[in-house]
Amino acid sequence: MLRSCAYQRLLPIVSIAALLVLAAWSGTGQIALAQSTPPAQGGQQSSPGQSAPDQSAPEQSDETLKVNVNVVGVFFNVKDKHGALMPNQRKDDFEVLEDGKPQTIKYFTAESNLPLTLGILIDSSGSQARVLDMEKEVGGAFLRQILTDKDEAFVIDFNVESELIQDYTRDVHRLQAALNKVRIQSGVVSGGSGIPGLGQGPVPTHNTPGTVLYDAVYLSAHDMLSKEVGRKAMILLTDGEDEGSKLKIKDAMEAAQKADAIVYVLLCADRGGYFSMGMAYTGEGEMQKLTEATGGRVINVGNKFDKLKEAFDQIAAELRSQYSLGYTSTNPVLDGGYRKLQIKSKQGYKIQTRAGYYATARNQQQ
Repeated sequence: MLRSCAYQRLLPIVSIAALLVLAAWSGTGQIALAQSTPPAQGGQQSSPGQSAPDQSAPEQSDETLKVNVNVVGVFFNVKDKHGALMPNQRKDDFEVLEDGKPQTIKYFTAESNLPLTLGILIDSSGSQARVLDMEKEVGGAFLRQILTDKDEAFVIDFNVESELIQDYTRDVHRLQAALNKVRIQSGVVSGGSGIPGLGQGPVPTHNTPGTVLYDAVYLSAHDMLSKEVGRKAMILLTDGEDEGSKLKIKDAMEAAQKADAIVYVLLCADRGGYFSMGMAYTGEGEMQKLTEATGGRVINVGNKFDKLKEAFDQIAAELRSQYSLGYTSTNPVLDGGYRKLQIKSKQGYKIQTRAGYYATARNQQQ
């Protein structure tokens, strides 16, 4: 399903304010407007006392006035020093910088009911055997809690490969059914292979190519969320360890940023299993990079049911308590380059938002 990201209207009077509102949810979009001048009425008889029209004058024709407005839209949360969400903020409470240069905020609003497009990515590699059932149960409860009849979600399962197991739907029962179908796939045969560490249960090894995490994030961002507009997020249920992806973390991160998708990572990891095998757990560091770049965050839940439920509750609250603002960049060149973003609270509150965006005209063709 592809939602239009460009808006074209015929207006007798061009209103820049209206342009900004229309472009708001496309991240960085362009709008072309046409302004027409009525043609001269040929073949009319002159009224008494009026001179006949000058037949030698060129006939007037429609003239098109194209106005390109590149609007950068940003969603963000505002928190105090204790992490509590701060309501009732106003436009004048913030300032925006792009590559260190101040920008003029054109619109600002609190967004609690804007449609949400959500991707659930669930890790079914061998390392998740002890937490997978918990993820299915709590993940399903989260979807029932957060999805409204305006929202849509999809489910991706990843292990030795990544696969879309439920396309966009508003039907929570179908989403839950997709989660319930997920099974552990380690991608190796237990015992007798001569590979150290195999046949030891749900403990990951360096020789187990079973978690294409970065590939799954790219699939979610590039193939799914990049085609959508509005609020977009993905939630990863994983230990954060990647083994076997064709892509790198930077590729996954760039795809998520270009899709304007917020990434949350719920680290579901039995770390004792790593330590008992003499292996270091390294998943959290790369996940921190991914979430900080996109405006989400990492929440450690281990293998605790209550912590996972609390983490989902926090995400639901953040997604329903966002602010959005838009500005027209002082740098109008759409060269595909990366621009750093910074939103500052004049009251000293913490801002949770994406670190930047890619200045492309990807929405212009739609």
